Amino acid sequence: MKHHRIAVFGGSGFVGSHVVAQLVARGRQVTVVTRRRQRARHLILLPTVEVIEADPMDPIQRAALLSGQDAVINLVGVLHSDRGSPYGRAFAKAHVELPRALAQGCLESGVGRLLHVSALGASETAPSMYLRSKADGERAVLDCKGLRATVFRPSVVFGEDDQFLNLFASLQRFLPVLPLAGANARFQPVYVSDLAHAIVAGLDAPESTGKTYEIAGPRIYTLRELVRIAGLASGHPRPIIALPESLGRLQATLMEWMPGPPLMSRDNLDSMREDNIASGLLPGIDAPELEGPQGWRQTPIEQMAIDHLGSAHVRTRLDIFRSRAHR
Repeated sequence: MKHHRIAVFGGSGFVGSHVVAQLVARGRQVTVVTRRRQRARHLILLPTVEVIEADPMDPIQRAALLSGQDAVINLVGVLHSDRGSPYGRAFAKAHVELPRALAQGCLESGVGRLLHVSALGASETAPSMYLRSKADGERAVLDCKGLRATVFRPSVVFGEDDQFLNLFASLQRFLPVLPLAGANARFQPVYVSDLAHAIVAGLDAPESTGKTYEIAGPRIYTLRELVRIAGLASGHPRPIIALPESLGRLQATLMEWMPGPPLMSRDNLDSMREDNIASGLLPGIDAPELEGPQGWRQTPIEQMAIDHLGSAHVRTRLDIFRSRAHR
């Protein structure tokens, strides 16, 4: 079955913008649901896209949003929350209550298909509130009988305007040295376009119903290695000082007290206690249904880092021009 009308929750964000663009390229009618229309202004001019400002937790608004849709893609997620057991209120609302409400709303509105984006490492016994809440959100979706649901678990996502490489590149522009907590934590970063490709390819794949897929890149890196890549690509490599756990937690605690969203939290450190690497179903050989007509790609992080971060630095940009001109 080909799904023509798709409601995308969280479509104005980093990953969502790429998913929406790929859906548009395939001629689908896309409704982007956002709490603030201004955040989706870059999507408004795309053909076949309608941006609606609404509160998906409101049952009346949610029913109106889902009416007439063929499928729903949920990309809503938050990185930080107040503390609580098993997780704080912000995590509970975004990662558990919303997926549960969307799943039930799909059944009530006759929408048979739901794609839900979670996180690699999600588990009820995970060391962080973030990952525990993600696991409960997955269960809320997959346990909804009568709904054709699929879960995607991406590793950390990189690309233009990401909140990962850009953060460490920015810090190295201003700091003479970079003290780093969790320096030996391991990740398998996935390029945002590759993740969007897998999600969109799975939309019409009946084989994906009831399955959970891990979406990761071709290589495993320590956090120290990723920070070094960000510094080199942006033209501001700095010495990296690995912090012991006690100092790392102190650093994260201080960052939580600073105004605005924290650059690092204690819960982020808890997430890094376990390796963020794939061990289950991946697109390609494991899951050919996610390849799509163009096949599945695993883009390495090094070239994308130069393309996206190097443009901010004149010397790096000139080096790129010279290499392309074979000089």
